[in-house]
Parts: sequence; C-alpha cells; structure tokens
Amino acid sequence: MSGDGHNTSEQVGVALGARSYQILVGPGVIEEAGTHMLPVLAQRRVVIVTDETVARLHLDRLTASLDRAGIAHDRVVLPPGEGTKDFAHLQQLAEGLLDRRIERRTMLVALGGGVIGDLTGVAAALVLRGIDFVQIPTTLLAQVDSSVGGKTGINTPHGKNLVGAFHQPRLVLADTSVLDTLPRRELLAGYAEVVKYGLLGDAAFFDWLEANAAAVLEKDGPERRHAVAHSCRMKARIVAADERETGERALLNLGHTFGHAFESELGYGSEMLHGEAVAIGMTMAFDLSARLGLCPPADAARTRRHLRRVGLPTGLAGRNWPPERLIDHMGRDKKVVDGKLTFILARRIGEAFITRDVRPGDVEAVLAAALAA
Repeated sequence: MSGDGHNTSEQVGVALGARSYQILVGPGVIEEAGTHMLPVLAQRRVVIVTDETVARLHLDRLTASLDRAGIAHDRVVLPPGEGTKDFAHLQQLAEGLLDRRIERRTMLVALGGGVIGDLTGVAAALVLRGIDFVQIPTTLLAQVDSSVGGKTGINTPHGKNLVGAFHQPRLVLADTSVLDTLPRRELLAGYAEVVKYGLLGDAAFFDWLEANAAAVLEKDGPERRHAVAHSCRMKARIVAADERETGERALLNLGHTFGHAFESELGYGSEMLHGEAVAIGMTMAFDLSARLGLCPPADAARTRRHLRRVGLPTGLAGRNWPPERLIDHMGRDKKVVDGKLTFILARRIGEAFITRDVRPGDVEAVLAAALAA
C-alpha cells in the first residue's frame, strides 16, 4: 500500500514565502508520514493529538510509520465531537503537552477531523508562544478545507471559531484511503465544502462534480483524489493571495454566514453537521442572489438540485426558529464590519462575490421561505 500511496499521491503547494508548505493528497500517505515529516522536523520528536474514534482506526498506522523513520512520539487522546473545540479541552491539551515536557522544537501532529485540526492549531500557536505542527486530516471536510490555510479556532457560547489564531502548518498529509472509514453522513458533510469551490469560483469543476459525485462519494479512487486535490489547489491559491482574510479569502465563506447561524442556534451538536449547515447556507445564498436579481433563478435551482441529489439538506423544514433570532446570530459573526453583515452572493455558478449591502428584510424573507418550505 505504501508504494501505491507514493505513486499516486499529488502535491499541492501553498505559497506563503518563508511559511510555504506542501499538501500531499493520495492513498496510503499515512504509511509514509514519518518519511514525509523528516524534512520539516526540528527534532525527531512529535506529540500526536487525536480523538478516541480516530485513534482506534488510524493511530497504529501513523505510529508504525514514525517508528520506521526513527521519530520518537507521544500522544494526547481527546473525546470526539464538536464539543471538544472549547476552552476546557484547549486547557486540557495545553497542560497535557506541558506535562510531556515538550520543547519549542517539538512538533505537534493533528490526526483527526476539523475539530482536532483546529484545536491542535490553536494549541500550537499558543503553547511555548508557538510551535510547529503537521495536519493529517482524516475527514473529507478537513482534507479540503479546515486543514489548509492556517485558520485555527475554538467555539464559545457566542459563536463558532471566535477565539483562535492564524498559524500555518508545516505540512498537510491528506490520505484519501482513510475516507473509506467515514460514515456516509460525514462524507457528505465534507462533500458540501467540495461543491463550494465549484460554486464560488470554478463552474467547470461544478459541471465535473455533477457528472462524478457518485464516484467521489462511493470509494477511494481517481475521482475522489481529483476532488480533494482540486479543492486544495483552489484554497491554496486564495490563501496565498489573502492569508488573513482581508479580501478575497472571505469567498471561502460561501454559505457560512447562514450556516454558522444554524449551528449557533443548535449549539454545535450532531443534530446538524457543519457541512450540512453549509449546504443549506449555500442554497440560501443562491436563493438570496436570485431574489435580489443578481443571479439567474436557474442557477439557484441547479445548486439545490445537485446538493439534494447527493443527499445533503437544502432547507430548514420543520425548524421552528424565528428569522430575527438567526439574524442576531449572524450579527456576532467574525466577518461583521461596522455592524454590517457580510454575505457571499453569486452572479452565477462559479462567480461569487463579497457584499455588505444586503437589507435585513431580504435576508429575513429568504430565511422565512426556507423555514416554511
């Protein structure tokens, strides 16, 4: 398997000057992790941060590869789930790292989904005033989105990812074969972020997804690898142009202003996964764009149809939420400027743009329609 991983892995570069790094995408990459990490290690010692579910599935393969490369390793294993992305677990992780007497040259390795990647990134930014870390994302969502670009964060009762830091990893190892262990619902949640790249800036990629979604979702193969590598390439390009989200990088939040409001309303549990919230949010962003006459209604319908066809939610039927409360959640978003909500809207599939000129009444109308649907 390791030979296979070597032959079919693809490299994507994230160009950030002295902080540039590579993303490796392909099957069996975890088997080669130790070899890939050696060039970026300051000392041959790492601490792996993971959760109980991922540890059971993938930790042995990672530690075996570190042993083969002569890299000493320790581990901190946390509970799975979005509830782990909070101050209490950040403190637990930081204390755990200090208990293990890490040094500034010790590398952290985030082995897990977005929760572990985000939490490990915050710890890496803070502990000893900043240490290096490597991302080994084990969910589709983390491989195509949260592991790339250096955004780290934890949730608070005020909202999602409101405390964190920009702290780039030294390397990202996206092993596509591990995605075969994901429940379909988790795979679909990640797929929403893949679709996002087509919708925000690459109509041809969206066309390709319409034709190849079944293969991407079915099992690891060339289609899945292409979907992951292409998504990473698009994100890498945007991050290189706007690392700290002062402009173009905000396009990556297509669907997120709506989606984060739904997650806030539900308290970040398993009732609505992040990717599910984003799928509904992207549908509503296109509905809002069509309502404002910015985008053809046919593009909004096509977006909804594709998401629904693969099995993602596109509306809020059965939710009894007052639209004004959802708008209040949006008002706490990191992207609010001078009290104005930031929306990513679209002129058509593949052409999104950033605006702060949306009237609350129009947002409320789209929310009310989704709640009634």
